[in-house]
Amino acid sequence: MSSTELPSVPPANVLPKVAAVRVAEGERLRSVRLPGITLTVRSRPPAREGLPPALYVHGLGGSSQNWSAMMPYLDDVVDSEAIDLPGFGDSPPPDDGNYSITAHARAVIRYLDAAERGPVHLFGNSLGGAVATRVAAARPDLVRTLTLVSPALPEIRVQRTAVPTGLLAVPGVASLFTRLTREWTAEQRVRGVLALCYGDPGRVTPEGFRHAVEEMERRLQLPYFWDAMARSARGLVNAYTVGGQHALWRQAERVLAPTLLVYGGRDQLVGYRMAQKAARSFRDSRLLTLPDAGHVAMMEYPETLAAAFRELLRDVGESGSGAGRPAAGTRETAARADATGDGAAAGESTGG
Repeated sequence: MSSTELPSVPPANVLPKVAAVRVAEGERLRSVRLPGITLTVRSRPPAREGLPPALYVHGLGGSSQNWSAMMPYLDDVVDSEAIDLPGFGDSPPPDDGNYSITAHARAVIRYLDAAERGPVHLFGNSLGGAVATRVAAARPDLVRTLTLVSPALPEIRVQRTAVPTGLLAVPGVASLFTRLTREWTAEQRVRGVLALCYGDPGRVTPEGFRHAVEEMERRLQLPYFWDAMARSARGLVNAYTVGGQHALWRQAERVLAPTLLVYGGRDQLVGYRMAQKAARSFRDSRLLTLPDAGHVAMMEYPETLAAAFRELLRDVGESGSGAGRPAAGTRETAARADATGDGAAAGESTGG
């Protein structure tokens, strides 16, 4: 195998045995087999029957655990599920090795169609934000509202701090990085991730840091870990270059669902300056800016984000019946979250 080739992907039915995925109190995990993919779904029992469904999609290098801090704040208004995209969390690689934005969006759509849960309140962070945007544009019947936290939509001038993540898309870089960092401990890797993704890494609790290290150790045992990272990064970069009706910004303009946009002032991966462009592109948008947040506001300030989503629900009605209505314009809110009011969780989550 040449140095520019990625490691081969093991078939989904021949996977290594690694440590168990952490399940927080009140959460459940189940595996769902669909054509070409197997998805792990993390859920919480709702406070009562009949609540509208919500689905959460993580970012590059993340997992469904990235939403565990926020989901409890919404138990009384939605029936929450979060998925591990193919190749991430506890979901095995897709059978065809396709990690493009379109393939990830297809996985979300397949799950929603099979589970008959749509329309849902759809959430996406980073790469998951790009995936959720594509889902909402392609299948408006599946989406009641859309909440995007630092969505990875194309930027003309990418921040320098985001360049290393983008370089994972270059053939051979993931293999090179693996060799160069072979001696790094899981703790060192987690500290690097937190420094990149959090506005203030010091807010992560010791328990949260310990859980993140355990999860990093688990993932590093997976032979397809870097393959999934590299191919998903490449899929994201490729999506940035697509023009015409499939361009992500064009698809953002097609989204009918009322949309909550969340941007962090200390985000090192998605430019804070993109907030206004996003607010202009999504036809029925509300903009929440968090000056002290980084790339994963749902982990840093879960209560603040949950409160903003509740306001979105009030705007459109409990049932989300506002989806598809004429554009209501953009309302912007700037919030400086108080560290004493929100808890900071930690988990492996890298940009894009």
